[in-house]
Amino acid sequence: MTAEVSVVGAGLAGSEAAWQLAQRGLHVRLYEMKPHKMTPAHSSPLFSELVCSNSLRGDDLSNAVGLLKEELRRLGSLIMASAERHRVPAGGALAVDRTAFAQTITDAIRGHSNIEVIERELTEFPAGECIVATGPLTSEGLIPAIAEKCPGEGFLHFYDAAAPLIAFDSIDMTKAWFGSRYNKGTADYVNCPMNKEEYEAFVRELAAAKQAEVHGFEDSGVFEGCMPVEVMARRGEDTLRYGPLKPIGLRHPETGEAYYAVVQLRRDNDEGSVYNLVGFQTHLTFPEQRRVFGMIPALRDAEYLRYGKMHRNTFINSPKMLDRYYRLRSDERLCFAGQMTGVEGYVESCASGMLAALEMARRIKGLPPLDFSRETAIGALALYIENGAVSGDFQPMNINFGIIEPLGERIRQKREKNLRIAERSLAVIDEIVHREDFAL
Repeated sequence: MTAEVSVVGAGLAGSEAAWQLAQRGLHVRLYEMKPHKMTPAHSSPLFSELVCSNSLRGDDLSNAVGLLKEELRRLGSLIMASAERHRVPAGGALAVDRTAFAQTITDAIRGHSNIEVIERELTEFPAGECIVATGPLTSEGLIPAIAEKCPGEGFLHFYDAAAPLIAFDSIDMTKAWFGSRYNKGTADYVNCPMNKEEYEAFVRELAAAKQAEVHGFEDSGVFEGCMPVEVMARRGEDTLRYGPLKPIGLRHPETGEAYYAVVQLRRDNDEGSVYNLVGFQTHLTFPEQRRVFGMIPALRDAEYLRYGKMHRNTFINSPKMLDRYYRLRSDERLCFAGQMTGVEGYVESCASGMLAALEMARRIKGLPPLDFSRETAIGALALYIENGAVSGDFQPMNINFGIIEPLGERIRQKREKNLRIAERSLAVIDEIVHREDFAL
C-alpha cells in the first residue's frame, strides 16, 4: 500500500514539498483553500503565486541566494525549473513572468498522478505525517491549531509590503531609458531619473504622505528586506539615494548625463507590458500612491495595474519549536515549511519545503537522513532555523554567506571567497544527488 502524507498550503514551499514527496512515490493530499478563500495579499487561484516582487534575486554564485538556487536546481526543484522556463530579462537577477510561472507549477501539481488536490480551508491538522506550509498569512481558521502546538512565545510577527505594478505603455519614455541595474548585466531596466530639486520634493511628500490603516503597524515593525519607501524616506533625505534610488552607473546612454537619483522598473511579464517599481514596497493609500509616485517625471501619467499594499506576517519562533528537518519537536509527525518558519524570501521558502519533504520521505521509507550540512546553503538555512536566537529576538532570515560554514582560510577578495564556498557547497550537493538512494 502506498504511504500517504498531507501538505497544507500550495505556495512555493508547499508546492515544492508536494512535488518532492510525490516524485518519491508517496501519495500526497495537498490542501489549498484557494480559490474559495483568499488571503489579503493573494488574488490568483494559481499555486505558488508571487505576491511581492517577481524577482528571485541574484543569480550569480558569488551571491548566497544564487548559490541556493543552483543547489535547488541540482536537487530537482520544480520551482526552479518553472522559473528558468519563464525567465524575463532582469540583468543579473532571476525574474519571472509571475502568471506563467505559477501556471506551470499548478499544471504540474494537478497533473501528477500521486497528488490529490483538496480545495478547502482546514481548521485542524490532517492525521498522519504532514507538512504545514500555509505561509505568513495563515488563515484564521487554522491559527488556533498551530497556536496549540506552539504555545507561549511560539508566534511572532512583522509587517511586509508589496510594490505597485504599472502598464509599460503609460511610462513617458521621453523622460526614461533602458539600462542595467548598478551597471551590471544587460539593459533590462527602465530608468526614471530625477534631479536634486525633483528628488528632494519627492522625498518630502513621500515622508508626509497618508498611509493606509494597518492595525498595530509601527515603522519599527517592518522586515528590513522589504521596508516601505515611505519608512525609508522618514529615516533621512538621502536614505533612498543610497538604497533603491541609487544612481551609480546610470548615465543616459545618448547624452551621458548623470542624475541625482534614479527609480528603476523591472519587467513583470513575458510580453513586457507590465513593470514593477523596484524596491517601492509601500502602504500608502491608493490616491497617495498616484499623487506622490506621479512626482517622478516619467511616471506622471502612470496607469496602476496593482497598487502597493502591506500585510501582517506571522511566523513561528522556530528555534524553540523546530529541528533541522523543520519538524515540530513536540509532535514529530508535523513539519512546517516556508515563511512561517522564519525563512525569508521566495527561494528560501522553496528550499525549506524541499528539505522538509526530502527528509520526511526518507523517514517514512526507513532511510537515513540526508543531513544537509552547514557547508551547503540549504543546510545552513535549516540549521539557522533550528539554532537561531531563542531569547525572543528570532527574526526572519534571508540566506547569506554569514550562516554558511567558513572556509577555514583567509581569502582577501570577497567574490573569490564566496565562489570558493559555492564550489565546496555544490560538491557536497552533487555527492548527495549521486547517492543510489537519493531518488527513492
